[in-house]
Amino acid sequence: MGRLILSILAVMGLALTSATALPASATLRVIVVQTSDIKTYRHEVDTLQGEFKKEGLQVTLRVWRATYAGPDTGTIIVTVEVPDLETLAKIGDAVQKPNSALGATMKRIEAIRKIASDSLYEELSP
Repeated sequence: MGRLILSILAVMGLALTSATALPASATLRVIVVQTSDIKTYRHEVDTLQGEFKKEGLQVTLRVWRATYAGPDTGTIIVTVEVPDLETLAKIGDAVQKPNSALGATMKRIEAIRKIASDSLYEELSP
């Protein structure tokens, strides 16, 4: 499990320092998932990203695969980047709305994944 934590921290570091990374977020949710259908899972996460955009929610979803992580190589990690905890709460509320596209997409995602770890990180200001 210690190696898994190191893998998560490495992914977070790449997400926040990569030249292609979006502007730094104040809050980062890191979810380690298990899925047997990565292609479908990735498609559903992309669908969810589009639905968040339609709802006007400022969130960036990214799917990572650990490639240099010892026994945790191959682990799938999803990062949810938001500007603050208030936005994260709004996301939770939007997904819980009955008969919403967001809720339907989350149900499809939940059917094909198992969450192994779910962590929340807040950026330190200088």
